[in-house]
Amino acid sequence: MITIRDLMTDPALFGDQFAGDSFKAWRALLAGFYGLPLADDELPHWQELTGREGAPESSHDELWLAIGRRGGKTQNAALLAVYEACFNDHSDRLSPGEVATVLCLAADRKQARSVFRYITGLMNANPMLQRLIVKESTETLELANRSVIEVGTASFRAPRGYTFAAVIADEVAFWRSEDSANPDFEILNAVRPGLATLDGPLIALSSPYSRRGALWDAYRRYHGHEGPILVAQASTLTMNPTLPSRIVDQALERDPAAAAAEYLAQFRNDITAFITREMVDSNTRSEPLILPPQSGIHYACFVDVAGGGADEYTLAVSHREGERSVIDGIWSDRGDPAVITRRYADIMKQYRITRCTGDRYAAEWPRQEYRKHGITMTNSDLNRSELYTELTPMLQTGAVELPPDEKTLTQFTLLERRTGRNGKDTIDHGPQGHDDRANAIAGAAWLTKRPYEAPVLIVGY
Repeated sequence: MITIRDLMTDPALFGDQFAGDSFKAWRALLAGFYGLPLADDELPHWQELTGREGAPESSHDELWLAIGRRGGKTQNAALLAVYEACFNDHSDRLSPGEVATVLCLAADRKQARSVFRYITGLMNANPMLQRLIVKESTETLELANRSVIEVGTASFRAPRGYTFAAVIADEVAFWRSEDSANPDFEILNAVRPGLATLDGPLIALSSPYSRRGALWDAYRRYHGHEGPILVAQASTLTMNPTLPSRIVDQALERDPAAAAAEYLAQFRNDITAFITREMVDSNTRSEPLILPPQSGIHYACFVDVAGGGADEYTLAVSHREGERSVIDGIWSDRGDPAVITRRYADIMKQYRITRCTGDRYAAEWPRQEYRKHGITMTNSDLNRSELYTELTPMLQTGAVELPPDEKTLTQFTLLERRTGRNGKDTIDHGPQGHDDRANAIAGAAWLTKRPYEAPVLIVGY
């Protein structure tokens, strides 16, 4: 049987690439994960990475890696995918027509393509493994041994129905979804049943981020503890000593908090969740999604303008009822900004809103475009971070009524409070996240706290 150590050291396999001293820490870690005896010079690496005192006595079910950037995570994820697909025979446990799938999940398509390039590079670089390839597409390799290597983006719907030989979760700390506040937990829970048939491993690799999510949960529960779930933590230079140390030193000088996570693999304590799901749920009406305009009510609205791409162009309308702010509706769209502006101007007129104010970052284009539709636009006093700060006490005291829009509620729960080097807090969405709907609602809620001199509209850009 070929072991993971054989794969990394045999010149007929990948010894030319993985056998050098620069991969010594990786070889010790992966050998221990699969329960192989450790050499004397490997045990210190194992102890440093895992926080465990003793050598491994058996293989493990799960591997969680908090590794600094440029530490070789994606390269070794590809190696593990090739090992699980090519060197573990599952045919005796597969039903007719069933295949063993090694699934590599990434945060987005760009990262998935990066992983797949490493995988195809390894397979095609070795003539023996290349002959196993039956069919190759942009996301899958079908092999002659009834195994498939497949890459995809993180989704809790996609993994259902598979029989997994292994699941590899790349950069799991940065998985984001507007459908869920906890996509990493939901996706991993969805793949675990698919691993049961072949008893394959779950392997999650990532640079750490904030102290929440599946990676942080595994780290705080299992790092340094014996058991079937192995957690390792290591800086970039520990796993990749060939990287010039000046790169890390310069990053630490520019931004110590960010570099400590990026290169030292430390979970950030300067980033925290800002609004809980319980808080938004307690302020959300059951129905309807949009309250129709009524006579005798002064309405305000806030628009988060988008110029295209992944951002949504969003409108929120609000009014005041006593001391309470009511968000009457939320509208979001992607496409031609001019077309959306015309549609939103029509909605504003239904609510008798004729004045428009954009935030300090708004360009001239939205002002000109709204002017075409009879809407006058001026500047706002607060930026998005300040708007979220104003919204917080309203949520805490039940002084705001939110519409039952699931994407909006999820965006609120994904907001992060960051403490800067100057000690000042800012609130914004996380990496690869969006807060267009949340921002529009925060602005609309803030407007209801202002004295009504005339119907008012504020546009955020």
